[in-house]
Amino acid sequence: MLGTSARLLRLLTVLQTKRSWSGDGLAGRLEVTGRTLRRDIDRLRSLGYAIDATSGPGGGYQLGKGNNVPPLQLDDEEAVAVAVALRAAADMFVGLSETALGVLTKLDQTLPSRVRRRLGALQVATISVTGSGAKIDAEMLTKLAAACRDSERVTFAYADRGGVQSERNVEPHRIAFVGNRRFYLVAWDLGRGDWRTFRVDRIERIIGVGPRVTPREPPADLEKYVADSISHSAYKLRAKLRLFGSASALAKVVPPWCGVLEPLGDEGALLSTGADSIAGLVCQLVMIGVDFEILEPKSVLPEVRAVVARLARATAKPTEAEPHARRAPS
Repeated sequence: MLGTSARLLRLLTVLQTKRSWSGDGLAGRLEVTGRTLRRDIDRLRSLGYAIDATSGPGGGYQLGKGNNVPPLQLDDEEAVAVAVALRAAADMFVGLSETALGVLTKLDQTLPSRVRRRLGALQVATISVTGSGAKIDAEMLTKLAAACRDSERVTFAYADRGGVQSERNVEPHRIAFVGNRRFYLVAWDLGRGDWRTFRVDRIERIIGVGPRVTPREPPADLEKYVADSISHSAYKLRAKLRLFGSASALAKVVPPWCGVLEPLGDEGALLSTGADSIAGLVCQLVMIGVDFEILEPKSVLPEVRAVVARLARATAKPTEAEPHARRAPS
């Protein structure tokens, strides 16, 4: 039979796996009697852990908000996942490098040697190439997340993609992470009277939070709305392309920030994308990496052909009889 300390640790771990446990279910999972379970719960409460209990047919035990942080027991894969996430957080968020390093150090001290070797290899073999991308203020992100959860209005100073500054008063709904190290706040903009997306790294400061409001009905397909708003709706130049290939295969290679992808017949898909210039649009087309046809606007075709011709001149092999003609920028 497990000792008291081991039993308490296991009880804490099991309580964290579900929101609520029935008394019989929890005792059965721990392989103890109901009397032992009640005694162990009283011991945990005396140590500062809040465990709520309700009686009746739907009653049971639930880990509440106490004074102490419950210990975690991680399997090998969970420990590696936590380490990878901490490493990414240190590179992505402002002011978290030392905190993440401290947590990694604590984690390393408590792990068995087989897992420590895996994490050691990860630390030694990994470097960070962050480039010039903006880091996210972790504190601001958590405040926005709390406002989404609590349905509270938020007023903040914002600089749009053109650098124009404004004060926005919104009702936050969700935070979207699109995979290219960017977070977007999806919110109802009271000044515009419509749903909007805001890049979190462009929120300069939060001016105020509150009051609470009744949540609004969000766009029907929230993921599609976010993909649409960040990939082409906000750009000066919008385009629709027919991509050739299996729609399911294309969905795996076209990133969400590149545009909104929709099935188009038996073979191919429709991509709605956008850019601020022809050169930017061509970059998007090249990054897609599949054959395509520009459906609209047809007016961009001459300029796209001019870019293609410039690329052809740059990659062609000049001959002595026919040297390359280079065109200076106009």
